[in-house]
Amino acid sequence: MSYLNTLLFGIYPYIALIVLILGTWARYDQGQFTWRAQSSQMLRKKNMVIASVLFHVGILVILFGHLVGLLTPHWAYEWLITAGQKQVMAIVVGGIAGVMTLIGGGMLAYRRLTDPRVKASSTFADNMIIVVLVIQVALGLLTIPPTLGHLDGGNMLRLASWAQGIFTFQGDAADNLLGMGWIYKIHILLGLTIFVLFPFTRLVHMLSVPLEYFGRRYQVVRKRA
Repeated sequence: MSYLNTLLFGIYPYIALIVLILGTWARYDQGQFTWRAQSSQMLRKKNMVIASVLFHVGILVILFGHLVGLLTPHWAYEWLITAGQKQVMAIVVGGIAGVMTLIGGGMLAYRRLTDPRVKASSTFADNMIIVVLVIQVALGLLTIPPTLGHLDGGNMLRLASWAQGIFTFQGDAADNLLGMGWIYKIHILLGLTIFVLFPFTRLVHMLSVPLEYFGRRYQVVRKRA
């Protein structure tokens, strides 16, 4: 059991990160014309705006919340809030963002899988990644009930120690997850798998920031004579 835990949470994270980094670099280098969001809004606008806003706002809050929550050392914030208070804040903010993402993502997934025009223009990767993201968010929300039973912040500190141990190349990082609830482990494993899928889906568009837009010259627009 300890060997399996080390394989899944001590070795697989590095495999996922290597695929994420090298795969993304290779896609940008070899397939820049495929590096796009490929929006389907022009095909069907009904409910698209509300679903897209809910999904994107929610998932960005979740993403940055996970980055800050997992990778910030305990000593960096313990002078301001306790681990328990941080966990409660994560539950509230993450819960709201999770519900937003689940509703928006569910609407987008339903639209992509059932609308004839959108479905015809979608690839297997498009359908697969939106379904995987919705499942992942649902799993994240399912971690809230067991977390409410441990509001001392202990589980959060163990998860943070694991994540920080991975990024600091600590060989015993996986030991932090021994005895952790299965719902947390499935959530982590699917999250790592999303890293593996990232370079091969439309998710790469989130790395494109149009910085040149802010410094470009004004466009001259003339009325028709």
